[in-house]
Amino acid sequence: MKRYMELLANQPVLRRLSIIQLIAYFAAWFSNVAIYTLLIQMEVNPGIIAFTAALHFLPGVLQAPFSGTIIDRVAPKQIMMLLMMTEILMTLPLMMISDLSELWLLFMLVFVRMGAASFYFTLEMSLLPRILKASDLKLANEIHSIIWSFSYTFGMAVSGFVVYMVGVKIAFFLDALLFVAAIFLLLNLTLPVPVQKRAQGYWKMMRESLSYVKANPLIIHLILLHGFVGFTAFDALVAMMVDVYYAPVIATALAIGLLHSFRAMGLMIGPILLGKWMTNRRLGYVMVFQALSIFLWAAVIEDFYLSLAASVMVGLGTTTLWSYTYTLLQQHTDEAFYGRIVAYNDMVFLLSIAVISLLIGLLAESGVTLKVITVLLGNGFIVGVLYYGWIRKHFELKEINL
Repeated sequence: MKRYMELLANQPVLRRLSIIQLIAYFAAWFSNVAIYTLLIQMEVNPGIIAFTAALHFLPGVLQAPFSGTIIDRVAPKQIMMLLMMTEILMTLPLMMISDLSELWLLFMLVFVRMGAASFYFTLEMSLLPRILKASDLKLANEIHSIIWSFSYTFGMAVSGFVVYMVGVKIAFFLDALLFVAAIFLLLNLTLPVPVQKRAQGYWKMMRESLSYVKANPLIIHLILLHGFVGFTAFDALVAMMVDVYYAPVIATALAIGLLHSFRAMGLMIGPILLGKWMTNRRLGYVMVFQALSIFLWAAVIEDFYLSLAASVMVGLGTTTLWSYTYTLLQQHTDEAFYGRIVAYNDMVFLLSIAVISLLIGLLAESGVTLKVITVLLGNGFIVGVLYYGWIRKHFELKEINL
């Protein structure tokens, strides 16, 4: 923890970005509980829940081919302000949704809102290699994952309580206020990142980036490797678990909030425990641990309290896998292509989450039990370990634990 605090103390821009990030992520997860609680209250089928989960990630997939080029050409602060305001405008109308006939509006608002959130995330992750030296980048990514996990933990827990006490409408209103606070912090932030002056247009830059990827096949494999973290796409699964197993035991909003919060405790602790220990060789061990912890969760899935305990174990390896594979990609990418490569990486990662979310819904509607579905998710990491072994055999990876 001392390493993280020293980096934040010495990097004022990273410190401000991290505070804004904390508020924005808290807001994102704060409304997540309200959305799934609203769907369960409307008694929608598992397919609708899974489709809503997929909608959280599909916008990032569709905009990625264009967002990277925009990021490499436009002043980042202007885009960040616009994206924050978009999230506010897409959050407030959620208060108007109350029955099944308005599902189309919920889908549209979630789609646009998460598109803005995804764009913001891609922009920030492309900024980090430009404002930090290589020895600080891995720590910054770990800080990012800890902030994400901390926001996830308290966002889900507080939202579960707020939704239970005052309902989904007030939760959406409070969510919008959080984004307003983030905008005020962003107003006086100066980003020491010059806009790249390029004569070529957007399409030429896209062709240039595709040629770069084609000439550097390791980039493709690192993007696909990061995509395996998408097998931790549990949003739809958790909502279904609550509906099928836990509704008689505890209120829906509280159950969703607690399950995500306990897993997020593992997400937050994981980088602190494993970050300094991580090397390229040990990455495979963490992937095996991730698979085994998901198998454990599947074994106790029908018991709410055992499921809470198992979900902590599930979270321990996730953020470490996310931050380490992300850093591997950043370290093997030329600076001129940061924005575009990060965008392509997010496209594949978000596509994997969206597809997995849809498959969870499809399997559930086909009669496959949630226990079997969870085991299948764990097997995804077994495949990931084998794939990573192949990458290490055929390519030379820079060691990033500096």
